[in-house]
Amino acid sequence: MLALSLAASGLGRSSATRAATLAVGQPAPSLVLHTLDGRNISTADLLGNVIILTFWATWCEPCRDELPLLSAYAARNADRGLQVLGFSLDGADDLSAVREIAASLSFPVGLLGSAWAGDYGRMWRIPVSFTIGRTGLLADNGWDDKSPVWTSERLQRVVTPLLRQ
Repeated sequence: MLALSLAASGLGRSSATRAATLAVGQPAPSLVLHTLDGRNISTADLLGNVIILTFWATWCEPCRDELPLLSAYAARNADRGLQVLGFSLDGADDLSAVREIAASLSFPVGLLGSAWAGDYGRMWRIPVSFTIGRTGLLADNGWDDKSPVWTSERLQRVVTPLLRQ
């Protein structure tokens, strides 16, 4: 199902080109998370919320370090309109490890299915995240950050001001 939706969204070399044109303040590309429990959550349906798209893998130590921090922040700010969507780059063979980590998180998780994430491009460096403001504009482009790992300070600097809007 994921492969079909990715193919339908026109993934390929042109996505890499579009990912290179991601710009803060411009409309954020839509992306659908196919959750481990079978739901489909589209960023287009979350307009009015602050959205963090986070890309990670079970074998990535910095990813595993940031997930509990991001989960706690998401839980504390859910009532303020924060939505976090977790895209695991793990393969189907690692589904049990993904489920184990996802069980401790306050936000939905799904397998990305490939290294490509629509108009966000190929996930070549993880962890990486993208933040979308309430009006659907890209507020933080993970490709622009030299150190994209979430810390308390980075969450306060990037996301907290968006939650006040």
